[in-house]
Amino acid sequence: MANGTVRYWAAAKEAAGVAEEPFDAETLGDLLAQIAADPRVERVLRRSSFLVNGAPAGTRDPLTIALPEGAVVEVLPPFAGG
Repeated sequence: MANGTVRYWAAAKEAAGVAEEPFDAETLGDLLAQIAADPRVERVLRRSSFLVNGAPAGTRDPLTIALPEGAVVEVLPPFAGG
């Protein structure tokens, strides 16, 4: 089990009510299950992409993405703009 930080951006930050928080999780899938317990956050997660230590998770199964100790996971909802 790794300790790290999850950072929320834009709509994810608004839904979570914080900009970042600590986590304890073995995989990205485990972390997402934990933070999706809040229905407001879960709605944003469905549309979001994720970075683990700056590397995109892409379309890989989140349960196959191990989180190293000290990982920083970024939750990036779709952004609007020009």
